[in-house]
Amino acid sequence: MPVFADGRIPVLPVPDEPAMRASLAARPGAAILAEAPPPVLPEGAVAMASFDLYLSSHPQACTCCGGRSPLSQALDRLFLARVKGQARWFDRVVALVPGEDARSALAAALREDAVTASRYRAEV
Repeated sequence: MPVFADGRIPVLPVPDEPAMRASLAARPGAAILAEAPPPVLPEGAVAMASFDLYLSSHPQACTCCGGRSPLSQALDRLFLARVKGQARWFDRVVALVPGEDARSALAAALREDAVTASRYRAEV
């Protein structure tokens, strides 16, 4: 019987800071993805990246990111910090996405952005 392992990093969306802190308390060592301005790095987190849904750090369709969403760009920054040793190693991301727009954008990035989908998966 074949066994399939998914090596992508799980992303757990949470609606508020208490849920984020509870997730970190239960299982420390995660990275945080948060809407700008980000909170102070909470206890139990090893890295953080923030995003602004309505403001991209690059022009549309620039050659480096090809117009990718701010969420995909933030997840890229986390991944690159991890592999370059600029952040402590993490095996999951807790995404602080309080609004429906942010939750939808996260789901779209995990589903539709090829680079993001190759590195990350939604945690169920």
